[in-house]
Amino acid sequence: MLYQFLLNFIDTFSFLNVFKYITFRTGLSLFTSLIIVLLIGEPFIKFFSNRKILNPIRDDGPKDHIVKKIGTPTMGGVIILFGLLISILCWGDLSNVGILFCIYITTSFGLLGALDDYKKIRYNNSSGISSKFKMISQILLAILGISFFVYFADYQEITNLYFPFFKNLIINLGWFFIPFSVFVIVGSSNAVNLTDGLDGLATVPVILVAGCFAFISYVTGNIVFSDYLQIPYIEGTGEVSIFCGAIIGSCLGFLWFNAPPAKIFMGDTGSLALGGSLGAVGIITKHEIVLAITGGLFVLEAISVMVQVISFKLTGKRIFRMAPIHHHFEKKGWPESTIVIRFWIISIILAMIGLATLKLR
Repeated sequence: MLYQFLLNFIDTFSFLNVFKYITFRTGLSLFTSLIIVLLIGEPFIKFFSNRKILNPIRDDGPKDHIVKKIGTPTMGGVIILFGLLISILCWGDLSNVGILFCIYITTSFGLLGALDDYKKIRYNNSSGISSKFKMISQILLAILGISFFVYFADYQEITNLYFPFFKNLIINLGWFFIPFSVFVIVGSSNAVNLTDGLDGLATVPVILVAGCFAFISYVTGNIVFSDYLQIPYIEGTGEVSIFCGAIIGSCLGFLWFNAPPAKIFMGDTGSLALGGSLGAVGIITKHEIVLAITGGLFVLEAISVMVQVISFKLTGKRIFRMAPIHHHFEKKGWPESTIVIRFWIISIILAMIGLATLKLR
């Protein structure tokens, strides 16, 4: 809104032309969301603590984990979403369908996560809403969002699936694009949610993936750079980099409070929203497979849960001591800081590989 307001005065004040540059507004978006989260973080934490909005801990988790985490407030995703949405409303082009799609997915999945967190807090257990209700709700929300995006998006490549490392390997998904996109958004949302189990574990990988896609969004929406990199040019996609900047800023601010030992957890309010928004960005930029590479840590966490469940149902035996896989290493006696930093290193490597796919074709 602020961006559109300033555009009215460009003819009068020529220096305002700087706001037309996506890179400038991406930087503004990052710093705006960062400052907002840093300013409201401490008051929110005090409010949540006083109101006993505390994180219920799994009884079957590592004993050390139970002792250290008990009494820590949750629903910190409210802080993240507040900074993210205010920032994008200020500096984003709200007439851009990609921006509107991202705002919808972030907000709707955040509200669903807030409902889950509320039930956990209300009944003082880690169950929350049923997994069936959560999954059905995510699918319905994603279908609604994708349908809106497909209807209003104005480019022919929308149903194409592009493969990294190959110049001409393209599959037109046709109507299968909708269920595929739903899978990307719901899968990404739940993968980030599963990763959010240790202090800062999910936050930094989200920052890294958002950083990669801030760059990918920009070059995809730039006809010169997209032609040079031989990736599809999609007009208007550069605007999504401003949304990614807002994610980075909000998560950096949240990390200030979430760094070990965490003063607050993001809860499902944050993890479902952030995961869903990354899935939406991957779809808009037509780099869904690159999203799976850069967010490979989230994929690993999700696969570890699926493998554990399948193995136990078929054989009655568990492959991991506990799933998701970060809890497996906790059970093995690894210090929390060791797990988190090593997983961050993995995320950095995967982010570099994901960016390398833009040139290695």
